[in-house]
Amino acid sequence: MTGQLRLHVRPVTFAVACGFVDRVHRHHRRPQGHQYSLGAVTADGTLVGVAIVGRPVARHFDNGLTVEVTRLATDGTANACSLLYAAAWRTARAAGYQRAITYTQDGEPGVSLRAAGWTKVAELPARPGWDAPSRPRTSRGTDNIRRVLWEITTHDAAALPDLRDETRNETRPRTRPPRRCVCGQPINSPPTGRPARYCSPACRQRAYRQRQQANATPPR
Repeated sequence: MTGQLRLHVRPVTFAVACGFVDRVHRHHRRPQGHQYSLGAVTADGTLVGVAIVGRPVARHFDNGLTVEVTRLATDGTANACSLLYAAAWRTARAAGYQRAITYTQDGEPGVSLRAAGWTKVAELPARPGWDAPSRPRTSRGTDNIRRVLWEITTHDAAALPDLRDETRNETRPRTRPPRRCVCGQPINSPPTGRPARYCSPACRQRAYRQRQQANATPPR
């Protein structure tokens, strides 16, 4: 491998990893947090890539034994991606985790992941956006783009659920039963603002009178 830099893996702080992601990542911003971050450095200490590893973003995958490579960014140095993917898994396995996952965008070949021993699990459909009432989000560069889910596991991970089953849970639309008033009728909440608690003004008044009677001091 003449002419290729010899790279080494070093731990880096979250701030250093995020700063590198902000400078070189093509379509993602820095994540909210991490479990640990690793850097790929040259012999003279130059940082050429980082991997940020944290809890799985999808709650269905967050079982306590799984971590996710939430960001991986390099400046294009050869072999830096596969080096970081392999190091991220070695670190997770040494800490007792049994599975690591990550995502790539549709069209990315995943050569570095395969070279590090990762396998493709599923191709996920594109989402028009990630905004939700429980967590408002602005548009980002990953909207309307298909994703590919990858994993790597220990040899004794047979007891873990199949990610293909969990992926169906992740992509299934979340449905909640309709909220019901104290009288049993469904509540039609307004599209914006505070959710309604009663189905009509009459039920609101009735509930108010009941609270007043319950709080009234009984006669002596």
